[in-house]
Amino acid sequence: MTARVDHEARRTQIAEALLRIADTEGLQSASMRAVAAEAGVSLRLVQYYFTTKQALLLDALARLRDQLQARMNAWITAAGSPPTPRSVVTAILACILPTDAESRRITRTYSAYYTLVLNDPEVLEKHGAAQPDILEGFLAKQIRAAQKAGDVDSRKDPAMVAAGLLAMVNGLGSSVLGGQRDSDEAMTVLTYHLDELFGPSQRSTTLRT
Repeated sequence: MTARVDHEARRTQIAEALLRIADTEGLQSASMRAVAAEAGVSLRLVQYYFTTKQALLLDALARLRDQLQARMNAWITAAGSPPTPRSVVTAILACILPTDAESRRITRTYSAYYTLVLNDPEVLEKHGAAQPDILEGFLAKQIRAAQKAGDVDSRKDPAMVAAGLLAMVNGLGSSVLGGQRDSDEAMTVLTYHLDELFGPSQRSTTLRT
């Protein structure tokens, strides 16, 4: 058991080094040698745990997904009990916006992966859309629940609404990182569209920075 835990700790150490480089310099700078230096280990050790750079990239991406999922879970929990469809949708979308150090790091690192997909689509194309697809499906489920409760217009297509909301938040995140607007302005835009969907009377208190 001790050996397995040590191996996992070492893999985590290496993968998190890659994520730090992706955040600060972009994945184009994340060579196996650079990752080894950032992790404070030998290149040979990196190659022992990850025989290819693709294997390291995918392992680190899975860890980044776990970090985002943990953030979402915490925000949903903070939305109150029992959560409502609006509070869940609000929590998920708000926690994605780069409004604090953690969310800015996650957004920048995902952007580095998106850039890699554009430059080398064969490497990650089978993996890059998995989480967004799952997330869109979950948001659509919440919107359907809100429709059944009479809080969302039954004529709206939940899948299309979910896709639009997620695309909007991703775009807002880019506008914050690019300096077009600050986090408060991005939250105001998000709230405006959620009010249009659910109505201002259903406004959640989950939005926070």
